[in-house]
Amino acid sequence: MTAPASTARRWKALPRSFYRRDPRVVAPELLNKILLRDDGRAGRIVEVEAYAGTDDPAAHSYRGKTARNATMFGPAGHLYVYFTYGMHWCANAVCGEVGEGHGVLLRALEPVAGLDRMAAARGHPAKERDLASGPGRLAQAMGIDRSLDGVDLVTGEGGVRIVDDGTPPPRTPAVGPRIGIRRAIEHPWRWCVPDHPHVSKARPGAPPPTRKRAAK
Repeated sequence: MTAPASTARRWKALPRSFYRRDPRVVAPELLNKILLRDDGRAGRIVEVEAYAGTDDPAAHSYRGKTARNATMFGPAGHLYVYFTYGMHWCANAVCGEVGEGHGVLLRALEPVAGLDRMAAARGHPAKERDLASGPGRLAQAMGIDRSLDGVDLVTGEGGVRIVDDGTPPPRTPAVGPRIGIRRAIEHPWRWCVPDHPHVSKARPGAPPPTRKRAAK
């Protein structure tokens, strides 16, 4: 299904100023926002991770600007897309000021529109929760690949936006360590909607998220 036109018109794009902040502030506030494709696919963001540039050894931008990560060093509110493990694309919202290399990884969605198209892109998994739970599944379900690196999430030019449907982020999001990294594992910079069924499964051995807010 796709979102009715009347519904889509009520969804408002987040302003550039929303993203032009520390990713550890932006990340939990992205929870419950809607990632929207121009073909009608849409999912509610239920899990995110913050990456803090040269202050964060786990960030792609830690060692500076390269051809691969150049979008991270550009204006806030754009989509940074990278390939990982030789098989998955991952989608990130660029944050902070130009040159800082900050971003928020979108880890999981609750599908809300265009489920048939998302299922086809994912090879028709048996369970709806498997459509977009995890950053690789999310990108595949939403048709995100390197061709969308750098598109503007604010204007929607390029076919991808993050919008607000009026649902606030959780008052007390679950927070814990980031997943799938080897450095800076002590930082609790992963946030998710508490007890949400579409949150991705933690890496085996990783501590579960707690209910306390992480300090910057």
